[in-house]
Amino acid sequence: MTKLVIFCSMLGIFAGILAIIDSAFFELEAPASAANAFPQATAQKDINQPEPPRPEQSEVRPRENWRSYTIQRGDNLSRIFSKFKIPPKVLQEILSDDELSSELTALYPGRNIELLVNGNGLLDQLRYHQDKIDTVEVSRTNFGYSITKSSKPLEKRTASAHGIIHSSLYNDAKVAGLSDKLVMEMANIFAWDIDFALEIRVGDEFTIFYEQFYLDDKPHRVGKILAAEFINRGKAHTAVRFTDDNGVAGYYTPDGESLRKAFLRTPVEFARISSHFNLRRQHPVLNKIRAHKGTDYAAPSGTPVRATGKGQISFRGRKGGYGRVVIVQHGQQCSTLYAHMSRFGKPRNGSQIKQGQIIGYVGKSGLATGPHLHYEFRVNGVHHNPLTVKLPNSIPIDQTSMPRFRKDTQTLLAQLRTYRTNTIAKADYPEKTGSIELD
Repeated sequence: MTKLVIFCSMLGIFAGILAIIDSAFFELEAPASAANAFPQATAQKDINQPEPPRPEQSEVRPRENWRSYTIQRGDNLSRIFSKFKIPPKVLQEILSDDELSSELTALYPGRNIELLVNGNGLLDQLRYHQDKIDTVEVSRTNFGYSITKSSKPLEKRTASAHGIIHSSLYNDAKVAGLSDKLVMEMANIFAWDIDFALEIRVGDEFTIFYEQFYLDDKPHRVGKILAAEFINRGKAHTAVRFTDDNGVAGYYTPDGESLRKAFLRTPVEFARISSHFNLRRQHPVLNKIRAHKGTDYAAPSGTPVRATGKGQISFRGRKGGYGRVVIVQHGQQCSTLYAHMSRFGKPRNGSQIKQGQIIGYVGKSGLATGPHLHYEFRVNGVHHNPLTVKLPNSIPIDQTSMPRFRKDTQTLLAQLRTYRTNTIAKADYPEKTGSIELD
């Protein structure tokens, strides 16, 4: 009995301990359970406190990216737009603008065009690199498309070259480093005084100072000849470029005499003289003595024939053994004749023509054994040797402009004199010199 009472008492004590532990555990867990069952209340919002700024919602714009394309042979704007799926209406809008159309009609193979196309397939911008210097940019605006042009800056320097004739003006000028443009310009400068088809000799010399333009410190292109000297048969012919008060540029002697005269020495450029002026010459076709009252210039068929002086065409047609002939009347006294041409130029009978204007093309019409031009020079109806006839004097610079002429040209003329002195002792073979900075 006693043991049973003790056992029950201990069981009651143990149950009480368990109840206390369970109660404490419940109190510890209750907040977590309540938190899970009922969310915690947040702090009350102050109605007087301004709302924090919300991030602005940016406008959703279509994605844009530049695309570059190298123009191929046969490409045009329509074909390029089609490649990039640009709507035809964009092409129509651009081509309807005369300025845009004129800049984008001629697309050259190998050059780049860049297109900025948005996600809607519309053209936002276009860049066409016309060359290394010039770029055309087309941009879309609210009123259509606009165009802007930009050019990279070029640096201008003065370069010089010197050469000695060993075979021909063209070959030796090329050896000296001159471009085709400079060779032709030099020949044109002295065309009133020197017949480059006949009168140049081995040992003749030339020196020129010319503009050289640089892009990114590299030679890009040549400009005008500033000063030149050609020593022909021991005689020095000097030319310097000068722009008068009217803005007209020309070439003059150191004394201010214009090199431009009433007549050019030759009607064709860089041709070979095949028959000189000779009053007792055996005709190659008729095989008998016939006066040859002019000079024949052998040249490839189709070579342009230029009028040696300004005047009026008094005859244009066929004339016996001369074949196709043009006769130009220069004022009251002088006339020139051009024969054996393959075809005529644009000027018609009675047309007024300028010096150097193309009036026909070399051929072998009439009694001619091969393609050449027969050229005659007449004064008051009398034939004169075109190579030696004294030509009318040129018009000098106005005396009021002489002080400026001397000031503007003295440096170039001094450089020519110095260059001539320094090259006398050098080797006879043509050479090219370095560039000289402009002052």
